[in-house]
Amino acid sequence: MKNILTGLLVLLSLTVFAQQISWEEWELESKTDIRLLPKYGNVEKTEKQKEADKILIETMIKHDSSLGKASNRFINLGFQFLYKNDIKTAMYRFNQAYVLDPTNTDIYWGFGAIYMSLGQYEKAKEQYEEGLKITPNNTHILTDYGTYFMWQYSALKPTDKEKAMIKLDSAMTYISKSYNLNSSDQQTTFKLSILYLNKGDCNNAWKYYDECKSLGGQVITEAYTKGLQKECKRKKK
Repeated sequence: MKNILTGLLVLLSLTVFAQQISWEEWELESKTDIRLLPKYGNVEKTEKQKEADKILIETMIKHDSSLGKASNRFINLGFQFLYKNDIKTAMYRFNQAYVLDPTNTDIYWGFGAIYMSLGQYEKAKEQYEEGLKITPNNTHILTDYGTYFMWQYSALKPTDKEKAMIKLDSAMTYISKSYNLNSSDQQTTFKLSILYLNKGDCNNAWKYYDECKSLGGQVITEAYTKGLQKECKRKKK
């Protein structure tokens, strides 16, 4: 099969959000605003900041039955802001999720997404790996860690196809593991379809496409559907 990048390119447009701020600007601002650093940079907070954390915890415990649920609420909010391209507010919410429940490893999923959106893929990788050391079966992180390897595949393919395929295999390993733990995640099934398309396995590309569709298919774009139809003729049942 020819150089099949259609699905991957569509994926990348979904994974990395339009930047409101450059990495250089982000780095500069983070020197004076610890809210832009994962877990606030693990620095000692001021008394004012500690009081703000206390108020946040007390307020959210009134609204949610547990701090774990409150933490998940803020992670969801963070991704909502990220999809709106408000990267800074997203990072604030992920850090607040950490304040509410430092044991919630989905915060690393959020931190990784921030760095992916800023084009800092190795920093994203560090966040995913930190989260997986704590919770090896976190499916959110597994899927996005696999996405990191898909980026590596895309970058290496033009110059080193052998290394690129190793990255593609790594992506398959992590995203397949995520799927085996939770087969009802649209992002996971969609990315598996893309992976198999790039491997030239049309049967599985359609298999996971159909599974994603059955789950709602909101993440599937028209461009990807057309690309899959062009590259892979569906077998008649």
